[in-house]
Amino acid sequence: MYKFKPYQYSVAVGLCLAVASCKAPQATTETPSKPVPDAFYVNNVSKDTTNMAKIPYHDFFKDQNLVNLIDLALKNNQELLITLQEIEIAKNDVRVRKGLLLPTAGIRAGAGVEKVGRYTSQGAGDASTEIMPGKETPDPLGDFAIAAYANWEVDIWKKLRNSKKAALTRYLATVEGKNFVVTSLVAEIANSYYELLALDSQLEIVKQNIELQSNALEIVKVQKQAARATELAVQKFQAEVLTSKSLEFDIRQQIKEAENKINFLVGQYPQEIKRDRSNFLTLLPSTVSSGIPSQLLANRPDVKQAELELTAAKLDVKVARAEFYPSLDISAAIGFNAFNPSYLFTLPESLIYSLAGDVVAPLINRNAIKAEFSSANARQLQALYNYDKTILNAYIEVSNQLSKIDNLGKSYDLKSQQVDALNTSIDVSNDLFKSARVDYFEVLMTQRDALEAKLELIDTKKDQLNAAVNVYKGLGGGWK
Repeated sequence: MYKFKPYQYSVAVGLCLAVASCKAPQATTETPSKPVPDAFYVNNVSKDTTNMAKIPYHDFFKDQNLVNLIDLALKNNQELLITLQEIEIAKNDVRVRKGLLLPTAGIRAGAGVEKVGRYTSQGAGDASTEIMPGKETPDPLGDFAIAAYANWEVDIWKKLRNSKKAALTRYLATVEGKNFVVTSLVAEIANSYYELLALDSQLEIVKQNIELQSNALEIVKVQKQAARATELAVQKFQAEVLTSKSLEFDIRQQIKEAENKINFLVGQYPQEIKRDRSNFLTLLPSTVSSGIPSQLLANRPDVKQAELELTAAKLDVKVARAEFYPSLDISAAIGFNAFNPSYLFTLPESLIYSLAGDVVAPLINRNAIKAEFSSANARQLQALYNYDKTILNAYIEVSNQLSKIDNLGKSYDLKSQQVDALNTSIDVSNDLFKSARVDYFEVLMTQRDALEAKLELIDTKKDQLNAAVNVYKGLGGGWK
């Protein structure tokens, strides 16, 4: 007579499930990235590979007060501290994924009691069972157990290993993200510091202009007494002095806000920022060495972060694809089990053990797995486009700042000549006004034009210094 062997059918069913589940969709083919140009799109194109991004910030900036502020910010800036915690979170995620590769093991202990009905199949059987001659099974029946157990998912399709690699790659991406925060922080502090110096210089110019206008006002008052000027001229000069004094307080407020911005960046409560208030116009921008565009791939932290995010997204696709395949789980346990604590460690009667292997293949829920695979594939394409966008943005940032440095240099030379001419015209107009050869209105307009030109010259100098800082940031400098 043929003997029924259920394990043969279970093996056959398992093979069918495995075959059915092995058909996984293909990932969308990646579009190739555009190659980086050989040189930056600016005048006087150079292919010199000397790159100032490799210079540490304490060598790049010559002002020790500025370097001290950057040092303080790297210790206390809240945004940077938040980013460091993101690195810790990513590091812990790597540990979690690494742990999934290993078997899980533990110890289980338990106690319970169970009362079954006498007229049930179990109760009827228990009534006839004798542990000792003349003694029936206890009722209610206790249950005491202590055992060690282990479970392990065999990583056949590298799903767990790819998941761990993805987590590790994202951890490295957070490190690059921190480096980019450092680069941005260094540049923001430097720009704010130069803005503060520019405001100090503008305040000094306005004070000098108030003194000049006050002297002119006194001259007009004397001329009025001598019937050589009118009350209109006096009031016009008086209004001009008041306008300049109002501008002085506006600049003082801007100085306070600029100081507090720096205080916030360095993580301290409002206080005076130590700085050199000497002639701002004598400062020279740092020498710019931009190197070649391909160096951005190695120096810019945000580019390296985007590249690592793309790598992690590719691994995520492999993990999602592995969900279509059957998984093999192995479980084992060994311990002691008895209805009475005194029998718990009686061998071999109370010894229990088990060993099982399960092959699980998706069959009904394949649509959900397909949806997750499609999402992973879409995220991979997003990461690719973000990588291309980051490179393009980096190239354009540097190109814009290099062009700005060139144009600001020419503009500064012309504005310097303009200020020199207006300074001379102030002296000439005052002399002519004293001899009544020009109208007071010409004196006022000359002084006003000179003030505006001087303020614009300071703004241009600030823009020059900031452009050099922005090139340094754009090339990926400041974090090394």
